[in-house]
Amino acid sequence: MGYTRPTPIQRDAIPHVLAGRDVVGCAQTGTGKTAAFVLPVMQRVEAAPGGPRALVLTPTRELALQIADVAEQTAAHTRHRVAVVYGGVGYEPQLSALRRGVDVLVATPGRLLDLMERRAADLSGVEVLVLDEADRMLDMGFWPQVRKVLAVLPAKRQNLLFSATMSPAVMRVVGSTLNDPVRVDVAPATTPIEAIEQRVYPVSAQQKTQLLVHLIEQHRPDRAIVFTRTKHRADRVAVALRRSGIASAAIHGDRSQGQRQSALDGLKRGRVQVLVATDVVARGIDVDDVSHVVNYDLPNTPEDYVHRIGRTARAGKSGAAVSLLAPEEHGVFREIEVAIGSVLPCHDAEGFEYADGRIVPNPERAATKQVRTVFSSRRGRGRGRR
Repeated sequence: MGYTRPTPIQRDAIPHVLAGRDVVGCAQTGTGKTAAFVLPVMQRVEAAPGGPRALVLTPTRELALQIADVAEQTAAHTRHRVAVVYGGVGYEPQLSALRRGVDVLVATPGRLLDLMERRAADLSGVEVLVLDEADRMLDMGFWPQVRKVLAVLPAKRQNLLFSATMSPAVMRVVGSTLNDPVRVDVAPATTPIEAIEQRVYPVSAQQKTQLLVHLIEQHRPDRAIVFTRTKHRADRVAVALRRSGIASAAIHGDRSQGQRQSALDGLKRGRVQVLVATDVVARGIDVDDVSHVVNYDLPNTPEDYVHRIGRTARAGKSGAAVSLLAPEEHGVFREIEVAIGSVLPCHDAEGFEYADGRIVPNPERAATKQVRTVFSSRRGRGRGRR
């Protein structure tokens, strides 16, 4: 599979998993968390007839497919059978896979509950439970479904939680299911990857699309992901980019599984230059050589900012994260700076004609909660870096 030495999360977590301990693993995106649980779980559970011995719950279809891909690569050298179940597609292929027997089952909570209600998924033999991106499952409202799954699992089992962040809220919810867990923290959850160049462009909300097109035409990224706050805006931005001659596709929760997979494949294979996405793909999507991440809309939390920009600068490579800062986003912008402990540099896009309405952060601001932020208006045309 191309591994020559373990990443830090793999190095620190795998021995504990192999020893049968409950593990809470926390590391930045792109650091090898999937293999950190897939590899030792494959060694711990035996390939045997019947239902799954290991269950991996994850919040999105894309993450489920990615985890299943790593598991299937590993299982090619063992007798383990891997199945993946998720919503948005027909039931029959998944039912057939479960009927044939499975050792490692990767699932999204909603589809797994559907299959349990159909009496197609027998979880009585589960020895290892993995909750991947547990905080995202909490944010997306999946915990009631997760609890229903936990209620039918054997009480005696190994529990593994892996995520880029592990908030106190998650630990309060999940803590009672863990048995003397060991925590593995490879890096602070809100520390951006050092190789990412972060740039902020203050602009009015009305000029965001125009500025985005200008920046893409100026920098010509091979692969870029643009994040928006809503599904409607993702569609609208993708259409605007295509009208400007930029190959783009939108991906969000209202897209069918086929449409979402086609958009991701297009980005991976170079048919799509820009993927416009909501936070459904902010976690765990492994696309090589994404050179730029653009926050068309700033996310609601600093943690989501870190996960978004973590789509670039993966596997030791460099990358750029660009944020388009509208006046109404200054509050969350300050929260991001305080959380990461850094003042993010603001820039003017060379050659771009700015209209009235943007607000530029005070260059004397500090990345601390104690310092009152003062903003200064800056109107008209801006050129060059300040």
